[in-house]
Amino acid sequence: MPKESVIARSKKKPKYSSRIVRRCFRCGRKRGYMRDFNLCRICFREMATNQEIPGVKKASW
Repeated sequence: MPKESVIARSKKKPKYSSRIVRRCFRCGRKRGYMRDFNLCRICFREMATNQEIPGVKKASW
């Protein structure tokens, strides 16, 4: 978990658009981020397994 100050800094509008850091809204992780869901891969997997994301189901074949 990142510090609260790091999360707060990422929410501010940066001076240049290339400096945008997108973070997971649940845990604040910046790596493995999915824009479509605003989640990191770990939180996405947890929520998909628990059926908390509508329309997403874990694949099994």
